[in-house]
Amino acid sequence: MAGDINICRLQKKIALVGYRLNGGGAERVAATLSHFFHDTNIEVHHIIVLDDIAYSYSGSVFNLGKLKNKTNGLFNKLNRLIALKKYLNQHQFDFIIDFRFRTKPIQELLIARVFYNSKSIFTVHSSELEVYMPNQSFLTRITYANAYKIIAITKSMQEMIESKHNLKNVMTIYNPINSEEIMKLAQEKVDLDYDYVISAGRFDSNVKQFDKLIYAYAQSVLPNNNIHLVILGEGTRKNELIEVARKNGVSNLVHFLGFKNNPYKYYKQAKFYILSSMLEGMPMVLIEALSCGTPVISFDCETGPREIISDRENGLLVENQNIEKLIDAINLFETDNALYTYCKSNSTKIISKFSIKKIGKQWLKLMFD
Repeated sequence: MAGDINICRLQKKIALVGYRLNGGGAERVAATLSHFFHDTNIEVHHIIVLDDIAYSYSGSVFNLGKLKNKTNGLFNKLNRLIALKKYLNQHQFDFIIDFRFRTKPIQELLIARVFYNSKSIFTVHSSELEVYMPNQSFLTRITYANAYKIIAITKSMQEMIESKHNLKNVMTIYNPINSEEIMKLAQEKVDLDYDYVISAGRFDSNVKQFDKLIYAYAQSVLPNNNIHLVILGEGTRKNELIEVARKNGVSNLVHFLGFKNNPYKYYKQAKFYILSSMLEGMPMVLIEALSCGTPVISFDCETGPREIISDRENGLLVENQNIEKLIDAINLFETDNALYTYCKSNSTKIISKFSIKKIGKQWLKLMFD
């Protein structure tokens, strides 16, 4: 019995804080890391703000979303903050890793400096830095300068944070993927009776710019060659995008298939993946598509794609926001079979750079070495 108690006391304990365990890249990263941490005998706790769980995860969940009522008034918010504080005090975590958007400066200052009572790590998943830290550098430094570490998910993002806010505790760790799981899921059958290219993401906002993607697709040679466009995801702008497809004369060739728990089987069967985003952090969809053996085309966003795509090696990197160049890239992959085949053959070569085994070890070294 005494031995068991000592083992329990020696076991490391971490909290992964996120809005949900569903729907987004940061949430998928937290879920993936939870499996790795659990397998290395670390006790994992997920603290989520919304009652929304779909991803596979390891560990326990403290679901603040279940405490949220319909009014979501001030008293209810305070009640949830008190519950969070009690939970953190109860468990005394070795580390707290925060994956959330952080858009309310005063609230986040309190959470970072008062509520978080352990070594805290804050991740930044977008080049749109203001959704993770205040634009006012003095406020950002007050909130995060004493954090154990700020994790940027690309090198260019780290440079942006350091340049803008003069923080000294920033480092880069790429988002991980479980390539073995992806390749296994990718083998499942896809019940589509047409050839297609693919894209994926939420369309509540226009960050992914699916309207521009549909336009570029319509102007390319793909419709004439009966190559369809599949878009995975959900959002409030779906009807707008359906109308864009209609106006461009391709409504019968553009398919909105909704959110898929297993998008990988769709990636694997696609001819290539297209990313048309206005901005990105580290677009996991590109890494996931490449893991499935599918080459990619992407705008050269300020951060992300250029650290994944080697132009004309595993995909095509397009001048940022140049629609005509995007159309040219789509046409090139369709008409230059030698280039397409070469890029497809190289698709999986970069994946070891983002493997959960490699990235997980970097996290362990950061926290426990």
